[in-house]
Amino acid sequence: MKISKQINKEVLITIALYLIYFVWWYYFAYEYGSDNVEEYKYILGLPEWFFYSCVVGLVFINVLVYICIKLFFKDVDFEEYNKDKKLDK
Repeated sequence: MKISKQINKEVLITIALYLIYFVWWYYFAYEYGSDNVEEYKYILGLPEWFFYSCVVGLVFINVLVYICIKLFFKDVDFEEYNKDKKLDK
């Protein structure tokens, strides 16, 4: 396994997860939160926009991160990588 290829893959997945979370948060915070305060709907005592953007969004992204770590991330032994690099020089 090429370590640099694995690291690049993990970086791209991490950036994608951050973008997914940001878009989720931004959509629900500004789509539902732009109403008049008197017209807010509440879920579990929280404004609807906050509940969906922060509470549900956090659970959603945590599940996505867990799935991505289990499926795509690999344990990389950097000591072995460093030994190979020293031998090349």
